[in-house]
Amino acid sequence: MDIDIGITREDRKTITNGLSRLLADSYTLYLMTHNFHWNVKGPMFNTLHLMFETQYNELALAVDGIAERIRALGEPAPGTYAAFAALTRIEEPVGVPDAASMIRALVKGQEAVVKTARELMPVVDAAGDEPTADLLTQRMQVHEKTAWMLRSLLED
Repeated sequence: MDIDIGITREDRKTITNGLSRLLADSYTLYLMTHNFHWNVKGPMFNTLHLMFETQYNELALAVDGIAERIRALGEPAPGTYAAFAALTRIEEPVGVPDAASMIRALVKGQEAVVKTARELMPVVDAAGDEPTADLLTQRMQVHEKTAWMLRSLLED
């Protein structure tokens, strides 16, 4: 059955392609954050262990919302490591970095998700896709705030 929600099939395809990149970035960031939660050590262990847990739990909910929006627009959501690796702009660190390097990597990851969301916004606005615009706005807010909180840990 065709989807008749006032957004053309071509626009829906363009939007879902962008949302797929957002999903890949978000899932990659989720995985990195969870990895760092497990492997952080040092004097900031307790603070970072708890902070990373809060962040990966938030991301776990976010990826579901993004994937469901892709499905609502009529396209399949990517869901494999291979698909995410091909779509993401986030570079995962090799090995287990020290705590400060973990924080820096997560700041870059948070900022990458914001960039991906922001790049999609003009397409979404032009198509009149308010639900996706709302999703993108919410994601940008969360990631900008999280990046700020992480950066503050590196300041004297």
